[in-house]
Amino acid sequence: MYRRLFLAILPIMGVALAQSPPPPNPLPNRPKVPGTLNLRTRRRIEQPPGSGGKFVVSEGTLRWEAAQTAIVIIDMWDTHTCANAAQRVGAMAPGMNQVVDAARRLGVMIIHAPSDTMKFYEGWPQRLRMQQAPKAPSPFPVRATEPDREEQTRMPPAACDDPVGVTWTGPAPPTTRGNYPWEREHPAIQIAGYDGISDSGQEIYNFLKQEGITNVALMGVHTNICILNRAFGVRSLNRLGFHVVVARDLTDGMYDPRKPPFVSHARGTELIVEHIEADWCPSILGEDLTRIIPGTDGPSQD
Repeated sequence: MYRRLFLAILPIMGVALAQSPPPPNPLPNRPKVPGTLNLRTRRRIEQPPGSGGKFVVSEGTLRWEAAQTAIVIIDMWDTHTCANAAQRVGAMAPGMNQVVDAARRLGVMIIHAPSDTMKFYEGWPQRLRMQQAPKAPSPFPVRATEPDREEQTRMPPAACDDPVGVTWTGPAPPTTRGNYPWEREHPAIQIAGYDGISDSGQEIYNFLKQEGITNVALMGVHTNICILNRAFGVRSLNRLGFHVVVARDLTDGMYDPRKPPFVSHARGTELIVEHIEADWCPSILGEDLTRIIPGTDGPSQD
């Protein structure tokens, strides 16, 4: 009886299978090519240990293979609720694009992470590339982080430095998740070729593991908020075991000089970078991502 029932439903199963859409074809990812980056790093070391905040600058070098390296561009939105912050992003974006373009041509993976804007990029191949990476096991959940009370006291507070504060009330663009004015990444930063787009820490982690990427250079805004706190930011990637650096000339803090420690905005950003160098990871200059050590990018010509 059961055999006859099974034979009877086989044609129906065949029709259903024929009508179900095929799984999407995986998108090709960047070729992994030879080439070694030479990164000049800066850290701050407490000397002597336990001295209570007396740090000395320690410079060094890291040699990263381009094939194992990614740049993650964090929250370089097209606008912001803080007008001065948006102005500084607009000024920084063209130079950042030059660095990213040069690194891309060397074989470095480029990941664009403009949070809250994924609906704008729906269907883009660079977005699908990140979504298609299989979930990778992680030692703990990949999620955003927060500074502890002690860490908060060692960084300038996050605040908008507009001369007259104005509360943004919307309406939000239809492509934005949440009540925010930003809609996409700043258009001065090009998205091309084998790049990826994601604002999900888990997706980015999946892709990095799939591609054998162990080194991550972070750039973007804001240094004391998203660069540190995002699920794909300094703290999270550091704890997940990646080698992390921050491009100190391609980031900007959210700081108001009317707040302690009452320094210029530029100095406020430097203080945040110095905190990262002391507690979390080295910093570099973006130009080190634009060239490789001569002779490491191909077979010997001898």
